[in-house]
Amino acid sequence: MKRSLIIILVCLASLTTFGFVQSEKKDFYKALSSGEESAIDQALGNLEKEKPSSRINACKGALTMKKAGFQKSVKVKVKTFKKGAYMLEDEIKSNPANTEYRFLRLTIQEHAPKVLKYNKQLDEDKQAVIAGFGKLDNDLKTIVSNYAKDSKVLKASDLK
Repeated sequence: MKRSLIIILVCLASLTTFGFVQSEKKDFYKALSSGEESAIDQALGNLEKEKPSSRINACKGALTMKKAGFQKSVKVKVKTFKKGAYMLEDEIKSNPANTEYRFLRLTIQEHAPKVLKYNKQLDEDKQAVIAGFGKLDNDLKTIVSNYAKDSKVLKASDLK
């Protein structure tokens, strides 16, 4: 009886954690795609509360680069963007086959101002996202597919 109860509690805890992570992922991508500084700040705050991990660092990097666009001075914009780029690039360097990280970089590169010259891996990231698309979880597949509908680089027809 005790053993069954323990197994049930462990299963419920796992499901709750899984649901929280999936919900958190949707919130992160919603903030990343928003044009609202407050949403980005809130998402960054939520990530700061999480246990550090490769995924958390990659997400913080992407959000930090996005936040750079809201800074007042050019100097602070560039500094903030570079800080985020360093975080994301470091995680991609450590995990080059991670499709989600490559997707994050692709989205930032596609929308970064040309003057930053942060667009050199667009084609490489596009190919990595296409190649790894089938291995993504369903929520992330939906996010990537929705992004591809409006992207000039990644097309919905590429994702099969």
